[in-house]
Amino acid sequence: MKLNSRVIPCLSVQRKCAVWIKFASAMALLSASTIVGANGIGLNEQSASSAGTAYAGRSSSALDASTIYGNPAGLTKLRRSEISGGAAIVSVSDDISDAQSSATGTNKGDSVPLGVVPFAYLSTPLDDRFSMGLGLYAPSGLINDYESTFQGRYHGSYSTTKEITLQPTLAYRINDYVSIGGGPTLNHFDAKLQNYMATGALNNGQDTLVTIKGDDTAVGYNVGLLVDFSEATRWGVTYHSKVSYHLKGHTEVSGSPSVIPLDGNYDTRIDLTMPEKVDTSITHHFNSRWTGYLGTTWTRWSRIQKVEAINSGVSAMGQAAGLGNVAEQMNWHDTWSTAVGASYQLNPQWLIRAGYAYDPAPVGNADRSVRVPVGNRQAVTLGGAYLPNPDLTIDFAYGYLWDSKASVKHSNDSGLQPEYSAHYENSANGISVQATYRY
Repeated sequence: MKLNSRVIPCLSVQRKCAVWIKFASAMALLSASTIVGANGIGLNEQSASSAGTAYAGRSSSALDASTIYGNPAGLTKLRRSEISGGAAIVSVSDDISDAQSSATGTNKGDSVPLGVVPFAYLSTPLDDRFSMGLGLYAPSGLINDYESTFQGRYHGSYSTTKEITLQPTLAYRINDYVSIGGGPTLNHFDAKLQNYMATGALNNGQDTLVTIKGDDTAVGYNVGLLVDFSEATRWGVTYHSKVSYHLKGHTEVSGSPSVIPLDGNYDTRIDLTMPEKVDTSITHHFNSRWTGYLGTTWTRWSRIQKVEAINSGVSAMGQAAGLGNVAEQMNWHDTWSTAVGASYQLNPQWLIRAGYAYDPAPVGNADRSVRVPVGNRQAVTLGGAYLPNPDLTIDFAYGYLWDSKASVKHSNDSGLQPEYSAHYENSANGISVQATYRY
C-alpha cells in the first residue's frame, strides 16, 4: 500500500519532469550568461584595434585586416598584404543579492570563468581595385558555471555556447570614393546545458541532473559599403546576415528516482536563428593628430521570440508523459547600441585611443532569467597602437563594462523548480592584444 500511494502522485510528477526537460532543451542555446562584449549572447571581441574606441568607427575605419568583420569593403584601403591576429581576455563579476527561494543553497555569484576570445585575419590586394581576405572569429560564445549548491540551480546551473565563423571575403573599389565588399560565412555552433530537478523528496535527497548537448554548421554572409565623403570624413555600413541553425544532439537524464524512470538519452533537435544586425559609423579626421568615431548597431533580437525543442527516441511511457515538442516564449526585443570614441597620434610610433558605449539589454524584467541576467550595459575603454617599424603594429585595449542592476524572478511552474528571485550587478574587465604584420 505504501508503494501504491507513492506511484499515483509520481505519475503527475513524471509529467512535470518531462515538461521541464522539454523546457530545458528549448533553453539550451540561449542560456549562457556573461557580460562580455555585446549584450544578449553576442560578442564584440573580434579586434583589439577597434576595442580601444569601444568599437565606435568599426565599420568606417579599415585599420587593418580585421575590417573583414567590421566592414569587408575596407579591404580596399589596405595597400599591402597583412596577417593580423590576437585575443581578448575577460574577467567577469556577477554579484547576487536579495536572493529568495524555498530551496536551500548558496549565491556566490562570479559564475563566469576567465574567458579568452581569439581572432585571426589574412588579407591581400589583388590589383588596384580588387582585394581578398579570410577571417576567423567568434561572433558569440559564452559560458556560465554556477557553484553546484547554487540556490537557483533548478533554473540554470551550467551553460556554454560556442560559435566560430570562417569568412572568405572579396572587396572592390568602384571609384576613388566608394568601395563594396562581402563574403559568405561558414558558422559552427555548439552548446551544452545542465540543470537540476528537485526530486530529492523521492530520491533520498538526490536531485536529478539534466544535460543537453547539440551542434550544427550553417551558412550566412556579411556585406559592406564604404564611402569617402572627403579626405577627412568616411562613412561605412555593414550588414551581418542572420544564421539559421538546426542543432542536433541529445538530452541526457540521470539520477532520477526509481518511481520516475526517466534516466536515458533522448535525441534532441533545436532550431535557432541568430539575428542579423546592421553596424554603421562615421570616422572623421579633425587634423593630423585627432580622429573622432561615432557608431551605432541595430540587432534584430526580436527573432528570438520563442525556441522550439523537438525530442525523439522517447519511450511510450515518455510520450505519454509529454516528452514531445514544446515552444517556449523568450520575448526578446530589438536593440540599438551606440558608441563614441577618439584617437590621438602622439608621434609616428604611438597612437592612443578612448571610447564609450551604451548597449541596452534585449530582455525585459518580466523575462530575465538566471541564465541571461543582463541589464542595460555601459562601457569605457582605453587603448593604443605601437608601430616599432612600418611592417608591424601592436594594438592593445582595456575596457571596463557594467550593467544596470537587473532583477530575475522564476516561479515554480513545473513543481520541480523551486521559485527563485534575486538581483544581479554585473561588471567586467577586459584586455585585448593584436599584432598586424604587413608584407
